[in-house]
Amino acid sequence: METDTLGAAGNVAVELVSVSKSYDDVAAVRDLSFSIGRGQIFGLLGPNGAGKTSTLRMMVGITIPDSGEVRLFGRRFDRQSLARIGYLPEERGLYRRMSALGNLVFLGELNGLGAREARRRANAWAERLGLGDWMERKLEEFSKGMQQKVQFIAALLHEPDLLIMDEPFAGLDPVNAAQLKDVLLELKNSGRAILFSTHRMEQVEKLSDAICLLDHGSAVLTGNLREIKARYGKRFVQIEYEGDGRLLAAHPLVESSADYGNYAEVRLKPGADSQELLRELAARCRITRFEVMEPSLEHIFIEAVTKGDGGARA
Repeated sequence: METDTLGAAGNVAVELVSVSKSYDDVAAVRDLSFSIGRGQIFGLLGPNGAGKTSTLRMMVGITIPDSGEVRLFGRRFDRQSLARIGYLPEERGLYRRMSALGNLVFLGELNGLGAREARRRANAWAERLGLGDWMERKLEEFSKGMQQKVQFIAALLHEPDLLIMDEPFAGLDPVNAAQLKDVLLELKNSGRAILFSTHRMEQVEKLSDAICLLDHGSAVLTGNLREIKARYGKRFVQIEYEGDGRLLAAHPLVESSADYGNYAEVRLKPGADSQELLRELAARCRITRFEVMEPSLEHIFIEAVTKGDGGARA
């Protein structure tokens, strides 16, 4: 008999085991496996058409895998487990001619809440996210970012154990994105498991404990984010300078560079001495900043997708 073991520390909230999905002759997801534990934020990344949304839809039962298995809370997928999941789709599922509060109460009731409790929770979240004065207005009066926050509240209202979000930062300005980030960190610290897909590398880098990078439906990079970045080594240099920086483009220590005019991002060749590069640059330019660092997730993302990095899995 399979049991629900999410209550124990460190147990898995969702697991994909060799999952594949095709539409007609197009393979959307190929032999994909990963798991997300309680108290973990997981970033699902990839270019358009990589298979992110197809993966999320299988996890919430909108579609069924052609092969492989989705496991929720320690057992095979079943509809009862969906009551413990909050889902924020990329396309909003709100009624534009209904008030924000009406939408949230209705969706809360669909997730098992009573109308009074749904109303109480909806108003509390609205105050938290700066929508308190808008709750009686119709959704068609809301900006794109405000609608996104209403959709986010709807996903949280029933206090799910697993939160799955497709492009949650879409339409949000930096202030509202920071609000969302704070809420996600609170949920993580309370033991929730969180999965989100996004193109916004800076949000993934700040929030995620682990990632899966998809390309053409396959995982090219999966594992702990800190360990992935460490494997790439400190071969990246950010340089701010005054003068002629053309030396960087053809320097024998440099594998690749992007020069923006008085600012450059450089990747060194394996084993290259960054101090030697600094000495040579200082002889020709005035260096105002020279920082050796781990690669950003954006660098890793671009390299893994353009070159393929199947050997960098954790």
